[in-house]
Amino acid sequence: MAKVLVATEKPFAKVAVEGIQKIVEEAGFEFALLEKYTSEEEFLKAVADVDALIVRSDKVTKNVVEAAKNLKIVVRAGAGYDNLDLEACSAKGVVAMNTPGQNSNAVAELALGMMVYMARNSFHAGTGAELRGKKLGIHAYGNVGRYVATIAKGFGMDVYAFDPFVTAEAMEKEGIKVCQSVEELYSTCNYVSLHIPANDKTKKSINFDLLSKMPKGGVLVNTARKEVIDEEGMVKIMESRPDFKYLSDIEPANAAELKEKFADRVFFTPKKMGAETAEANINAGLAAARQIVGFINNGDKTFQVNK
Repeated sequence: MAKVLVATEKPFAKVAVEGIQKIVEEAGFEFALLEKYTSEEEFLKAVADVDALIVRSDKVTKNVVEAAKNLKIVVRAGAGYDNLDLEACSAKGVVAMNTPGQNSNAVAELALGMMVYMARNSFHAGTGAELRGKKLGIHAYGNVGRYVATIAKGFGMDVYAFDPFVTAEAMEKEGIKVCQSVEELYSTCNYVSLHIPANDKTKKSINFDLLSKMPKGGVLVNTARKEVIDEEGMVKIMESRPDFKYLSDIEPANAAELKEKFADRVFFTPKKMGAETAEANINAGLAAARQIVGFINNGDKTFQVNK
């Protein structure tokens, strides 16, 4: 009998855990749960005899993979998967997956919410601005980007996008104005919503030169990964452009410096909150459980990320 462990330092909602357990046990598998653990040792002990693992933001390191002698699959309940050591998984023949799309609406709603918050002077007294008629650039038109576009069009924003992996035809069919380069996107749009992954090509790619192309009053919204931001470049643009604003769901390493110097032009959530809705929490957990059942029973590797 395959054993499936849900290991979450930050637990799923109770209804999500119950749903995962139901899916796992109806498939004839054993269900195990590790919540609110406080050390890697607890995690390593818990994975020792499991065949499948579901995590949220928990780090599945080489140590974890090696400790899990029977591990065949690990699923990150969410879109990002930089908390999984893909090299270690591949070396041991472990299939690594994410659950793309399950958190997308939650992240998109947060991105637009932060835009409204900053446009209206952080909800302080004074004359603010409206989003209607403003140009929004979506940097990476994937699952989250599409939801952002849908919501933004409801606000009356003009939506642009750049994504070399999505055809212009597909974007245009959805009412998106297509930019041919990332430079065009940033030089055109008042707001840019960032949705690129963190990899060797994208890390620190959002730098001073790129941000300086944004029009006066430019606003960058980051619900992606902090590693894609050149933090020194961000300080430089904030210093040289008193009109520039930065909103992020990922508190940067230099958050204290940015808050001290530019308090009224930056906003960071206290923790990564993009997927922190009951709906996203449940959807991602249930999807992870279904993907494990599909893989173990039928060899389904649709969402494998370590190919």
